[in-house]
Amino acid sequence: MKRTIDLKLIDWKTQNFRKPLIIRGARQVGKTFSISQFGETCFQSLIKLDFERNRSIHKIFDKDLSVKKIIQDIEIFSEIKITPGKTLLFFDEIQECERALLSLRYFYEEMPELHIIAAGSMLEFALGNISFPVGRVSFEWMQPMTFYEFLNASGKNILADQLPCISRFQPVNEFTHQKIIDQLKTYFLTGGMPEAVNRYCHTGSISDSFAVHEEIFQAYLQSLIKYYRRADIDSLDHIMRTTPSFVGSQIKYTRLDPDRRIEKTKTSLQILEKALILQITRSSNANSLPLSTGVSTKKIKPLFLDIGLMQYNSGVSARDVMEAKDLSHVYRGALAEQFVGQEMVAAGGSENQKMYYWARDKKSSSAEIDYLYVYDGKIFPIEVKSGPTGKLKSLHLFLEEHQKIKTGYVMSPTAFEKQRVDNIVFIPIYTRFV
Repeated sequence: MKRTIDLKLIDWKTQNFRKPLIIRGARQVGKTFSISQFGETCFQSLIKLDFERNRSIHKIFDKDLSVKKIIQDIEIFSEIKITPGKTLLFFDEIQECERALLSLRYFYEEMPELHIIAAGSMLEFALGNISFPVGRVSFEWMQPMTFYEFLNASGKNILADQLPCISRFQPVNEFTHQKIIDQLKTYFLTGGMPEAVNRYCHTGSISDSFAVHEEIFQAYLQSLIKYYRRADIDSLDHIMRTTPSFVGSQIKYTRLDPDRRIEKTKTSLQILEKALILQITRSSNANSLPLSTGVSTKKIKPLFLDIGLMQYNSGVSARDVMEAKDLSHVYRGALAEQFVGQEMVAAGGSENQKMYYWARDKKSSSAEIDYLYVYDGKIFPIEVKSGPTGKLKSLHLFLEEHQKIKTGYVMSPTAFEKQRVDNIVFIPIYTRFV
């Protein structure tokens, strides 16, 4: 299955001032497959060291981190000659060996011509313990498969190319729009976890992907216990299974788990966020850039890793999704909001890999904007709603209070053309952010 990161890896390979590359992303989003395929197709040789499966290779990094010595030991271990420019060295599950992670800075300093990539399923936990000097490594992110990637994987390449982009919008006709919506309903159910998509593509059965969702949930839980031993397993399990039902809702921490102390709930949330299983969307006043300068910590909006996992654990009926005339009405609109948020995260988030929304809490006039998106130095307030009908009170109020922001956007399952009504623009929900 082709992924968007494939082109980024090729671009990295040809850079003149290349650094060791660290691929970040949640467990089972396809990091190992994409990197291995890249190595096999774009290099004469690939050396993959899996620090989880073969712990004997940890000894290579036990003593000093001389790159010359490390290269020699890896060649002996793999029985493959390492030739800079022709060999890809892939450190998989590198979080299992922090000294291997630390060695990346020395590879850059002593052998910058060597292509080296690192990845891991719980890498964020290890990165917090390693201090990389600025400019010694570079990072790329992998998320679950986007809707665009899903269409390509399921053989709908022509349809995928019809998806409009928010920065260079091209309208689709009504017939094409309906075909896209039909596929979007399927994506709402299968989600973008590669194994679930692969299962659906091979069998044509959406229900086959549901078994994958449960397997992934259990694997996540066991991994979290392994990498964060102080975690409360019951709290983690509770929040993992209940958070999907809060997507799209502005909540306080106590609402997530009323029966446990707030400190424990916050700890579990931090663990899940660090594991990239969920992302906390934070409220910004949007008065200026960066959005992080005006953040409130009183309330949050959770965004789950994958819409398929969310749908499965929320118990949303597959029939309700497939028969829906307007996807923004299914499950209180939460699935549609999850989809837009997930697509935004894959494009880099609201701003710098983080997600933001806007809210005003006043007894007389509370208001909320689903997402804030920053592009080319401008703030795009985005609501996920139906078509041009409706009051859109919050969006009008936001624009009144933020005079420098001239346009609000509504991403709608019923829109297929770019339609402007006063200072609000309606675009299809499947519009891409990149």
